[in-house]
Amino acid sequence: MLPTPCYVLADAHLGAAPPDVETSLLDFLRRFPADGRSLVINGDLFDFWFEWRHAVPRAGVRVLGELARLRDTGLPIVWIAGNHDCWGGDALTRDLGLTYHVGPWRGAIGAWPTCIEHGDGLREREDAPYRRLRTVLRHPWSVAAFRWLHPDLGTAIALRSSHTSRQMRPRDGGEGLRRVAESRLRSPDAPALMVLAHSHVPALERHGDGIFANPGAWLDTPQLLRIDDASVARCTWGPDGVTTVASIARTG
Repeated sequence: MLPTPCYVLADAHLGAAPPDVETSLLDFLRRFPADGRSLVINGDLFDFWFEWRHAVPRAGVRVLGELARLRDTGLPIVWIAGNHDCWGGDALTRDLGLTYHVGPWRGAIGAWPTCIEHGDGLREREDAPYRRLRTVLRHPWSVAAFRWLHPDLGTAIALRSSHTSRQMRPRDGGEGLRRVAESRLRSPDAPALMVLAHSHVPALERHGDGIFANPGAWLDTPQLLRIDDASVARCTWGPDGVTTVASIARTG
C-alpha cells in the first residue's frame, strides 16, 4: 500500500523537453510537499531511458539525484514504465532504491483500490500497430542487441526515433483512453481509482462508483494529481506550491 497523500506526475520527457521543464520538476522535488507521503511517476519521465551495464543516459541526472535524496528520507517512490522509459533496471531499483514497474500497477493508495498504467497501447484499434512494434522493442533479444551499441550512438538513435511520438498529440483529444478507463471502471472487478497518462490530456472524472484521473504532462505545464483518503485532486505546481484545479470526493 502507498500511504497518502500521494502525488502523481507523468510525461516530463526529460532530455527532449525545454530546460524550464526540468527546472520546475527539480523545484517540485526539492520542495516536495510537506504532507506528501508517497510519489508515483506514471511513465515517460525521460524521453529515453536505457541501462547499459556501466552507463545510463546523462539527461536529467539532477532529477535522479533528487529522487535518490527523497528515497533516503524514506519516501516510497513508484515509477510505472512508459513507452519512452520502459527499459529500466538496477540503476533505478538498486542504486536509487525506487520501485520500478512495467505494466499495470494494482494496489492500494491509502483507502483507494487503484490501477495505474501509463496508457500506451490500450486503445483497441488505433494502437494495434504500436502493440506489435512494442512486442519487438521490448523483446529480450532486442534489448540485448541494443546493449551492443555505444551509449552515445544508442541514445542518438532512440531520441531521433522518439521525436514523432513525443510531438504527437492524440487526434481524439484523449477520448480513446477515457473510453478505456470508463470501460474498466464499470467492470465487475473495477478499481475505485483508475490512473492513466500518455495522452498528455489531464482528466478527473467520475464513472459509476469509480474515478478516472490523468495528471496531464509535466512537459506541457507543471501539473500533477494529489490523492488522499477523502478525495482525488488535479493540481498545478508553482512558486506557491500545490494549487488545486479540480477535486472529486470519495463516495462510500
